[in-house]
This record gives sequence, structure tokens and C-alpha cells, in this order.
Amino acid sequence: MPDGQPLPVSLAPAGGRSKRGRAPRGHRTVVVGAGVGGLVAALQLACAGVEVTLVERAAVPGGKMRRVDAGGAAIDSGPTVFTMRWVFEQIFQGAGASLEARLALSPLPVLARHAWRDGSRLDLFADHERSVEAIGDFSGAAEARRFRAFCAQARDVYDALEGPYIRSSRPSVFGMGTSLGLSGIRELVRLGPFTSLASNLRRQFHDPRLRQLFGRYATYCGSSPWSAPATLLLVAQVEMDGVWSVEGGMHGLACALARLAEERGAILRYGAPVEEILVRGGRACGVQLAGGEVLEADSVVFNGDAHALASGCLGEAVTSSVERVPQAARSLSAVTWSMHARTSGFPLDNHNVFFDDDYASEFSDIFGAGRLPIRPTVYICAQDRAGSVAAGTAPPPAPGSRERLLCLVNAPATGDTRPLEPSEIDACEHRMQALLSHCGLEMEIDPAQTVRTSPNDFERLFPATGGSLYGRATQGWMALFKRPSSISRLPGLYLAGGSVHPGPGVPMAAMSGQLAAATLLGHLGSTSRSARVVISGGISTRSATMAATA
Repeated sequence: MPDGQPLPVSLAPAGGRSKRGRAPRGHRTVVVGAGVGGLVAALQLACAGVEVTLVERAAVPGGKMRRVDAGGAAIDSGPTVFTMRWVFEQIFQGAGASLEARLALSPLPVLARHAWRDGSRLDLFADHERSVEAIGDFSGAAEARRFRAFCAQARDVYDALEGPYIRSSRPSVFGMGTSLGLSGIRELVRLGPFTSLASNLRRQFHDPRLRQLFGRYATYCGSSPWSAPATLLLVAQVEMDGVWSVEGGMHGLACALARLAEERGAILRYGAPVEEILVRGGRACGVQLAGGEVLEADSVVFNGDAHALASGCLGEAVTSSVERVPQAARSLSAVTWSMHARTSGFPLDNHNVFFDDDYASEFSDIFGAGRLPIRPTVYICAQDRAGSVAAGTAPPPAPGSRERLLCLVNAPATGDTRPLEPSEIDACEHRMQALLSHCGLEMEIDPAQTVRTSPNDFERLFPATGGSLYGRATQGWMALFKRPSSISRLPGLYLAGGSVHPGPGVPMAAMSGQLAAATLLGHLGSTSRSARVVISGGISTRSATMAATA
């Protein structure tokens, strides 16, 4: 093995298990879906001695970490932000490999560049003190002090939830109470799970632009700041821990995981759509592919939107394995433009956010009226302004040259019930360009070098979702406990992906793969399906990783 000897698999049921996480000889698992959660589950199960076959209907790995060809330019057109590096350090190390040897990562000095219709701009930096100074210049010394307090609260929320919630396979109110103790519960209540993120930010900041900026963290879970719990401000801590660019884009991460899984013994089959998850004797026992081929197995890991199971997309026998997600509980969808375009005016960085002047209307349009927002927020990932550019070893694109861009506007997840008309998307594109122009960015969109993806298209890519990209929306504090866990109601069927616990986003979906593998292995080493499972690492691992990369 080029990276060194494999380490013991870093997952276990509470209290530990024997044989260093090894599975009984001959246990067969089929993993459905080569998104990051499925890839991580396949990798860790293969390392534990399970006979793993991963099946994926697409021709390449990645799932939502997809790459789109726009006029000959390969553009990352799914998640674009690489955070929580320690999660992937742990995953690669647990497989006897090195993340650094497998994937070229560059820390981004600017976390994101923000702009408003009135022409104001604000950068947040990896260097915390630079962010404090920038906010002081932007909004005044009092707001800079409030930002320090906000960061301290975000750190406290993350530290309180990381162990009993994020790393637990089945978090519950009772379980968190037991883990945190009475004083911990009091502290968590102080941190604000029972108030909305928007309400919390009204108390935190006086400048409405800062409320807007940090309220956007709710959209990382596909939710509205007015309904998402204030605990989502932990996203601020995740970003302050560091944001990296990935050479080859986020799709490169999926390819690196796929290669490592194959090296460790997993069989990966692409172009192999699953028609049905098979059930025999009251437990999952394999899958049937669209061509009729049957893959027998002792267990199945489903890495896809859990609602696809409940809706019958994988066969009637598994419809009761998870709870259905009501349409009203769906998270955000999006309209995206993957383009090779010329820009001028505004100095784009890698990650850029452009705000209009009525943030609340965006969410009332989407979640209330079920329409594209009249005043959208626009996110742009300028992919040729990352990596070597961020490291200062290469210049940004030359003026007038084309560059690779992903533009995104939030949208309702109605791709199955009320597909958007082309005229609606055209109008949204005009509104997007008008906002960008107000902010100083002129963008030349060439239809021949642009691929537009709507909720209708996301529904076709990810059936039974309506185009929802984040699973169930995080509406209210109890939503933290409504996502399915790694254990389905059907014995032998395990769940991974962004629609299940601990939630959406690349690192969280990767952790869901860890949890699925941990749970499966825990059941093999236990006589009870109720054994509580945790994944190791966490705060201490994160701190050590940050110290090593500082």
C-alpha cells in the first residue's frame, strides 16, 4: 500500500468492540450510490473485511458532487466548499492512506467575498483578526465587538453539539440530555436552539447587512433563517476552522475516495442503476439492477435521498423503511448556471455572495408562494480563482478571458409537482444579472457555453425529491431529530447521504457514511440492533489537525 499500513477502522459501538472493527468473513454488502456518503461507507466496510460492491447509475462517482461540461470547460456544479478537513484526514488515515498525498488542497485566505446592491463589500478571512478588522471598517467598532461575541457563541454551540449530536448515530433529546448533563443542557438552552437563527442575529448585530450575511448559514441546510434554529450558527465555526480549494475541484475528492475504496478491495460498478432493493425474511438481502441482474447481499447501504425509499422508487418492499417527507418539509432547491464566461468590473474571489436589499422576501417567495425569488441572493464560485491563485503562485484569469463559473439562486423544490416554465427561469436569470450589475459585476453569458439546471432537472437527477438538495429542511429545533439515522426500520438496510443524520454538506455526508459503516459493523459484533454507535475523532482531532495545518 503506497500510503503505509492501514490503521484500525476508527468506528465502534459505545464501549468498543473486539477484533478491531473486523467483520465476519464472507459478509457481503451492496452500497447503492457513489456520492460521498456511499464512497466513505464502501471504503470503511472494505477496510473492515466486508465484501463490498458499490453500484452507481452514473458513469462516474460523486453524486451531487457532479462535474458539468459547458462548452468544453469542466465545471464543478454541486458542492463547492471544502471544510472540516479533519473529517477527511481521519477517513484517509483510517484506510492507511494520506489525504495530503492523495489530494492537493490549498487553504483559502478569503473565506468569501460579499457584496450588496448599494455597492458595499465585505470579505471574511481565514485569519480571524483580519475579519474583525474588516467588520470594524465595514460597520464600526461596536459591530466588530459583537462579531467577536458571535464567534464565541458559534464555537460554544459547535463544541456542545459535536459529540452528542453530530457523531452519534441516533441523536435524541434524551440521549443529548444524558451526554450533556444538567449543566450542559442549561448551556445549550442559553445558546439558543429554541429561537430562530434570524431572531438570534437580530440580537447579535445592529447592521442588517451582517444579519443577512450570517443568516445565509441556514441555506447551507436548505432552510430559511426565519425558521431554522439558532444552533445553525455553528456553521460559522466550521468556516472559521478553514476553507480549502481542491485541485481538480470537489469532484476530485470523489475520485480520490473511489480509487482508495477500490484499492482496499471494494468493487465499484458505474452505469448500474438499481431498480429494487430486495427483501427476504423481513430483511434487506440485495438489489436488482435495471437490466434484471440480481446482486445478493447480507446487508445494503442506501446512499441517496431517503424519501426515494418511502416513495417506492426502490420497490414497494422498502417503502416503510423510513418516514415520508411532506412536501412542506422539503429543503431548498436551486437554479444553477454552469458557464464558461467573461466577466468585468467586480473583483471576484473564489467564493462570492451578492445580496439584494429584502432578504426576507426571498424565503417568503420560495417557502410561502412556491416561486422563484423576486429579489434573489446570488452565489458565484469562480473556479479559476482558487487553488494556485489562492496560494499566490498563479495570477487570476486575464481580463477579457473566459473563466469557469457556477452561479446559484435558491429555488422551491417543486420539480415534480409544479415544474418551472422556461420563461420563469429566464426572468430569474435577468433578475440575477441586474443584481450583479448593481454590485459592479458584468457577466457575458453565452448560451453555447452555459448549462442551466433547474429544480425540474434536479428532480430527474435525484427522483422523489422535487429537486430538494438537502433532504428535510431544518425547521424548528425538533427538526434536528427528524432526519433518518443510519439505521432504517428494515433490518439489514442502512442509510447514508445528505438527507440523513448528521445532515447535508460534503463533510456531514461523509460522516453519514462513517456512521452507516459503524452501525453495520456494530450490529455484526452485537446481538442487538439497538447498540448505540459513535464515530471517533471530533473536537480533539479537529484541534490537532488545525494546529498541524496552521
